[in-house]
Amino acid sequence: MKTSIIVQNLKCGGCANTISTKLASIKNISGIHVDVDESKVSFNYQNEMDAFSVKDKLKALGYPSIEDENTFTAKTKSFVSCATGKFSK
Repeated sequence: MKTSIIVQNLKCGGCANTISTKLASIKNISGIHVDVDESKVSFNYQNEMDAFSVKDKLKALGYPSIEDENTFTAKTKSFVSCATGKFSK
C-alpha cells in the first residue's frame, strides 16, 4: 500500500536526504519519496504497523506530522537532521 505524511520542519534537500536514508532502514518500507515543496513524505508499506513506524521515526528525527505538536525539541532535532543530511550527500 502507498501513503503520504505531511510533516513539519522539512526545509531542504539535506532534510530530505536524512529522511530518505533513515526510512530506508525500516523493514517493509519502500518507494520513499520526499517532496520538500509540499512537506510530504510518500512511501509504500506492507501493514499498518509499518506506517506507524515511519510516523514515529519521522517524529524522532524532528519531522512530526501536521497532527502532532511541533515542539522546540522537534525543531532542534530537525536542524541537526538537516545538517547531517547535507554533510552525508
